Amino acid sequence: MPLPAGVWALGMVSLFMDISSEMVHALLPVFVVGTLGAGAIWLGVIEGVAEATACIVKVFSGALSDRWGKRKSLALLGYGLAAITKPLFPLAGSAGMVFAARCIDRVGKGIRGAPRDALVADYTTPEQRGAAYGLRQSLDTVGAFIGPLIAIGLLVLLANDVRAVFWIAVIPALIAVAILWLAVKEPTHLKPLQKRVVDLRPKDLPKTFWVVAIVATFFTLARFSEAFLILRGADVGLTIAWTPLVLVVMNIAYMCSAYPVGVLADRMPRHHLLIVGAAVLIVANLMLAGAKDVTVVLLGVALWGLHMGLTEGVFTAMIADAAPENLRGTAFGVFNLMRGLLLLLASVIAGVMWQYAGPPATFITASVLAAFSMLLLLASRSMLRA
Repeated sequence: MPLPAGVWALGMVSLFMDISSEMVHALLPVFVVGTLGAGAIWLGVIEGVAEATACIVKVFSGALSDRWGKRKSLALLGYGLAAITKPLFPLAGSAGMVFAARCIDRVGKGIRGAPRDALVADYTTPEQRGAAYGLRQSLDTVGAFIGPLIAIGLLVLLANDVRAVFWIAVIPALIAVAILWLAVKEPTHLKPLQKRVVDLRPKDLPKTFWVVAIVATFFTLARFSEAFLILRGADVGLTIAWTPLVLVVMNIAYMCSAYPVGVLADRMPRHHLLIVGAAVLIVANLMLAGAKDVTVVLLGVALWGLHMGLTEGVFTAMIADAAPENLRGTAFGVFNLMRGLLLLLASVIAGVMWQYAGPPATFITASVLAAFSMLLLLASRSMLRA
């Protein structure tokens, strides 16, 4: 059965917004550490707090989308906020201003994330959801590798003028908002929830949801901000114009694996794919820990992207299936809050380890945490099958 047009439209929205975001994010680590002179700890704090902010906001946007039965309006607000804050990055003159810009940008991500994921579930049947989330994630990831490629080309043309690249990144963000406004429709079968305030209602979320959420959250400890992958590339010799190549390689691996894995997730036990994903992450972190040249770093980064393709869409589909229909937005909000708080912790730990123990120690620690994630997954696989 073909996927609904709304799923494709949401995928295109994600594609263009990710082009914009990754044009910025591919250069932000070297901009913060190099141009602005901040340390790795500052980078970890900026990335961790920004992503945690997004995830906290997702809780409320998800619950509101359930209460109102209107998901598109919240998604539009979130994408619009991300678009209008993009000019803050080229205007930044300090790490503090970058911190503020990242947090505001991530508020927009937080507002749109849970309603968008719930929209995908609303558009599809349970038999389509693995493929639908895989498709949306693949299109999102197409943008995530096109963005850094554009950044590389612009840096070459503009003599490494990072701020000029940040200004140009505003354009695809506006295109994303236009597609959402014109091509995405509200599902007609949803009814707003009545006679309650917006709350998390954790007692209404089933045990299977909590098992999936806890396993996915622990995975996050082993996968800190991608900014440290970019720093690793610079650490082994990539020049500023070529550091976005790290995200290009990662996102090609992510893009090529996300949709096929999504299709497989509809046809086989999903926890098997998660176990493979954990194993791939262990190997990726060990390669990045021992890397002495650019080639090994890029191979490790490619495996990091493959791990994401093996796990992200699968976890999302499992959350969609575990949550009651009228609480899907809330479920995605709670799920993303849990992961965001752990990502904050992981990124701060990575920044401290990087600054005081060095890059190899950072990735060895991540590999150990990935091994613990695999053990947790194996211990809970009977509940994940329920």
